[in-house]
Amino acid sequence: MSILRRLPADVRRSLDTRPGERVLTFTETSDGHLVATNLALFLSDGTRVPYEEIDKASWDDEGLRVVTTGGARHFERVAEPRMVPETVRERVNSTIVVNKRVSLPGRGGVRLVARRPPGGEVLGWTLVFDDGLDPTDPGLRAQAEQALEGVRRSMGV
Repeated sequence: MSILRRLPADVRRSLDTRPGERVLTFTETSDGHLVATNLALFLSDGTRVPYEEIDKASWDDEGLRVVTTGGARHFERVAEPRMVPETVRERVNSTIVVNKRVSLPGRGGVRLVARRPPGGEVLGWTLVFDDGLDPTDPGLRAQAEQALEGVRRSMGV
């Protein structure tokens, strides 16, 4: 497959792009096209997933799996990924301002993540608790919030 192929015009027109958004790379899926722009990943069903909302993106022999910061899960069957994995990895990593894991007293830990859209301001912080911890536990949340405040102060974010 040629790396110089162009995205079909009808697919390009169907993308709900923002001003200044441009296609970086794409590939065909079993259901259409997977398109990586400078601001977001477009899934084959037309769903636009901004990079700052992608918590995890993983590739295997079957295709792409995406988990958003809101917990939505997506799967795209991809035979020939082309440059999409590298592009998505680079674009998602570019949105991370801070990614720090902090141990909580006797309870495991929490990952504190500050994200921002490309060229934008910090949107806020995400608290990602270790597996097995209940993020709704008030005591655990208080410890995590206290750790977050310390990180924010030390990093000026």
